[in-house]
Amino acid sequence: MFERLLEIEKRYVSVGEELASPEVYGDPQRAAELAREQKRLEPIVTTFRAYRAAREARDEAEELLSSGESDLYELAREQLAESKAELERLEGELRVLLLPADPNDDKNVIVEIRGGAGGEEAALFAADLYRMYSMYGEAKRWKTEITNLNETELGGFKEVSFIIEGAGAYSRLKFESGVHRVQRVPDTESQGRIHTSTVTVAVLPEAEEVELEINPNDLQIDTYRSSGAGGQHVNKTESAIRITHLPTGLVVECQDERSQYKNRERAMRILRSRLYDRMLEEQSAATNAERRSQVGTGDRSERIRTYNFPQGRVTDHRIGLSLYKLDAILAGDLDELIDALVTADRAEKLKNAEA
Repeated sequence: MFERLLEIEKRYVSVGEELASPEVYGDPQRAAELAREQKRLEPIVTTFRAYRAAREARDEAEELLSSGESDLYELAREQLAESKAELERLEGELRVLLLPADPNDDKNVIVEIRGGAGGEEAALFAADLYRMYSMYGEAKRWKTEITNLNETELGGFKEVSFIIEGAGAYSRLKFESGVHRVQRVPDTESQGRIHTSTVTVAVLPEAEEVELEINPNDLQIDTYRSSGAGGQHVNKTESAIRITHLPTGLVVECQDERSQYKNRERAMRILRSRLYDRMLEEQSAATNAERRSQVGTGDRSERIRTYNFPQGRVTDHRIGLSLYKLDAILAGDLDELIDALVTADRAEKLKNAEA
């Protein structure tokens, strides 16, 4: 591990020197790549340098203890205990930092929410989840844009697709894919009975064109008039876009923009990301052991979380965590949940790496 850390530190210094050179800014793409690499390496190098300082402190304390100087013995003994504890903590941090990074973590995400079992109540909860994620994104200063929305008469969402743009969006939201279950008394329930409904969430890393090339001949592109809320342009121009990827049968619709060109551009972003996600799933199917090392299986048919309104409770079934702060979570306060999922995922990967 030590040799690997020395190589990383050497690379970090080299990247810093290259970024300090004025010539690099003649190539903006190269400068951006170096800046991203520097940001990725910095926490590892900072922790490694702290680890070396703690090791030097330990060696110094051991030398003082072996010198036999009685007036420094107690001080050296305390320093040795502190430096050993610090070394153990920093070594644990380094092992986590050296785990293979998810190459998609820094990407924007495309989120698709669909009402499942429960009819109108499921659609209403789908709208609640959209608000939850958009408020979480707002707190993180991310940008959220709806690409497609199918509303119900009572204000629920049969389905909604939206893009969240921001640093680290996928790293924070990737564990949200799956079935979200809600238990509450619907407004339309006259007997006061608790109903159980489900909503499916899919979180896709946004794929760039260089990562996935789509053959234009594989696409069937249709235009149609937008429907639903949207202002005067709705139903007057054929600005909505439906793209069908013929080899896979995947269909993407986008109707939120007035411009047909913008809708087409967004639909292609979503289609590219769905195809990229399918490619990742096919790759991971060949390495099931690695897939099982993630929190849950990542299967969107898996029930991952329950929102129990009578108890004010949210339970994540993958890690057995229950939080009695339902209102805060639905208002976008997701960090405690997400932090716990990230920690569990790292612990599982660390265990597998050491096996």
